[in-house]
Amino acid sequence: MPSSDVAFTASVKAMQQARGSREAYARIEQRGGFRTGINDDLADFLTRIDTAYLATASAGSQPYAQHRGGPPGFIRVIDARTLGFADFVGNRQYVTAGNLAENEQAFLFLMDYGARRRIKIWGLARVVADDPELVARLMPQGYPARAEQAILFTVLAWDVNCPQHIPRKLDADDVTIAITSLEARIATLETENAELRAQIERTKP
Repeated sequence: MPSSDVAFTASVKAMQQARGSREAYARIEQRGGFRTGINDDLADFLTRIDTAYLATASAGSQPYAQHRGGPPGFIRVIDARTLGFADFVGNRQYVTAGNLAENEQAFLFLMDYGARRRIKIWGLARVVADDPELVARLMPQGYPARAEQAILFTVLAWDVNCPQHIPRKLDADDVTIAITSLEARIATLETENAELRAQIERTKP
């Protein structure tokens, strides 16, 4: 069974057939489907993102998606098939934790708006609340938040989406650095310009 079957159910394949895209995706299936291991490309992508969306579902199939964020690289590679991140204290609704307690199926949607790139990851997730060493290892250094527990995510399959319709958004800190640099350059040029004008005035008869 190709790994892409995690998403391409019989119903999905029937829809692809009806809409004319089944042949293209059948070729992907012949090659084995989606990627399954964490390779260098995914690991590098994770070092640069600060935004993720984690989707879970209850035992009754009620879906739920929640934003997860932190400094770039907050999602760490644990081994060839496992990702992990510190779960910070939030509004204490515990919908994600409750869902994972009865249904381990999960999905990560990762966004890099600056590079207009997105990656989808299907897998199994679990909450780890009794391993302070793991939580400490996954906690981003210097980040002003409190980690309540850790979430480990076993990767079953992942795929890269095209950049179509992704708006390019730049990180506010990066923009601030760029503006500060430009303002300093403008100030230097204005000073030089004023000095040149003064020299010209002094040389006038």
